[in-house]
Amino acid sequence: MVDQPQGKNNPRTSVELFVGGGGLAMAVHQAGFRPLLFNEFNKRACETLMASGQRTLADDGLVSIEDKRPRPPMVGMPAPLYPGDVRDLDLSAFKDTEVDILAGGPPCQPFSAGGVAKGDEDRRNMFPAMFKAVREMRPKAVICENVRGLLRPSFAEYFQYIQNELRLPFEKRDDDVRWQDHNAHLTRILKGLSPGDSDPDHYKLVVVPVNAADYGVPQIRNRVVIVAFRADLDVDTEAFEKYVRTPQFSEDALYRSMKDEDGAYWRRHPGVPPHVRDRVQARLPKVIKEDDCKPWRTLRDAITGYGTDYELPTLPKVDLTRLDEKFDFGKEIGVTDHIGWPGARIYKGHTPNELDRPAKTVKAGVHGVPGGESVVLLDDRVRDSKSPDGWTYVHRYMTVRETARVMTFPDEWEGSGPRGEQMRQLGNAVPVVLGEFFAKAVAEALTAAGR
Repeated sequence: MVDQPQGKNNPRTSVELFVGGGGLAMAVHQAGFRPLLFNEFNKRACETLMASGQRTLADDGLVSIEDKRPRPPMVGMPAPLYPGDVRDLDLSAFKDTEVDILAGGPPCQPFSAGGVAKGDEDRRNMFPAMFKAVREMRPKAVICENVRGLLRPSFAEYFQYIQNELRLPFEKRDDDVRWQDHNAHLTRILKGLSPGDSDPDHYKLVVVPVNAADYGVPQIRNRVVIVAFRADLDVDTEAFEKYVRTPQFSEDALYRSMKDEDGAYWRRHPGVPPHVRDRVQARLPKVIKEDDCKPWRTLRDAITGYGTDYELPTLPKVDLTRLDEKFDFGKEIGVTDHIGWPGARIYKGHTPNELDRPAKTVKAGVHGVPGGESVVLLDDRVRDSKSPDGWTYVHRYMTVRETARVMTFPDEWEGSGPRGEQMRQLGNAVPVVLGEFFAKAVAEALTAAGR
C-alpha cells in the first residue's frame, strides 16, 4: 500500500448515507476525506451527529436542511445533514463532483440473526437506495458494512443479487420485475464481460468477512464489508483484497503478551490483582501460534485508553454503592455518559464480558441482549461458599462511555437520548477503527491507480 499524496487543500471527498450514530462517517473523515453530505433518518441519531460533529466529524460542522436535492458544499463550508428518508434524496447535483467514496451501512435488520430475517422482503432493506445513489453520483468507490447474516445460506441467492446489482448499478430494475428475474438478467450480462472490463457504468467488488478484533477493535464483532471500485479506474482489486483480508491483530499475539508474569500486557496494566492475572494465565492454551500481528485489544485496554491514535484517559472506577444515583463518574476527567446503572444480572447463558478479552459484540438492543453483552465482570470479588474456589467476582452493567470506547469512538462522541437509545446507536454503528482502516485502504488503492 502507498501513502496518499493528497494536499490539505485538495482532500478526497465522501458522501455518507445511513450515518446513524456516526461511526463510519467519523471513520471516513478521520481517514482524510472531506465530507460533502450526511444522511440519517432517526431524530435521536441526528441529534447525536449535531452534538458530536462540532468537534469530531469535521471542522465543517453539521447543518440540518430540508432540501431534498442538496448540493455539494464549497471547500471549507459545512457538509449538510439531510435528516430524512434516503429514498426521498436526490443526489444528482453530485454527479460532476468526482465523489471518491460513497459510504454507508444500510439497515441490517432484514438480515440480522437477531431480527425476523425477512431479507429482501423486509421494507427496511435499504440496499436499493445505495444502488440509486451510485447511479446518481457515480462515485469512484463504495463501502458498505453489514451483518454477517448476509452470508447465511438462506440469504445466499439474494446476497449474490445484491453483489450483482452493485456490479451493474445502471441496469435498473423496474418495479414490476421480480428480483429473481432481474438477477438472471444481470448474471447473463456479467458472464459476457471480459476480465479487463473498464466500463464506467460497472463496478468491481471485493467482499470481506471480518472480525473487528482482527483490525484493532476491542470487540469480537463479525461483519461483512463490501467494497466496490468503478471499473474504468483500473484499481488492482486483487492487491486490495489481499491487503484488507490480512489480519493486523490476533488472539495468539494477545496470548503471547500475557503468557509471562512480566509480559507486555501485564506491564501495560500493572494494577491488575494477582488473582485475576493467575486466572487469565491458567486459561491460556498450551500451544500458542507465532505470527507477525499485534495483540488483540481487550476491554481493559479500551477502558484505559490504550491502542488508539487519539489519546484517551483511563475511565474512573464506577462506585458500585452509587449505582442508583445514576452518577456520571466521567465528570472528573471531562467526559460524559460514564454512568453506573443498577440491576445487572448474570445467569446460565448470560455470561458477562471479561476485562482481559475483547468485549462481546455490542448489540442494538431492539431484541434484547440475552448473552450478557452489556455486563462486565470486574476485578473485585467476594467470598462465596457455593463457588468451587470460594470466591465470586463482582459484575455490573457497562457504562455508555465504556461501550463507546469498545466501538472505538473518541470521547467527544455524545449520544443523544436515554441510555437505551444511546446503546442502540452504538450497537448499530460501525467501529471507527474498522471503518478508518477500510477508508484508508480505499484511498491508497485509488492513489496507486493514479486516481
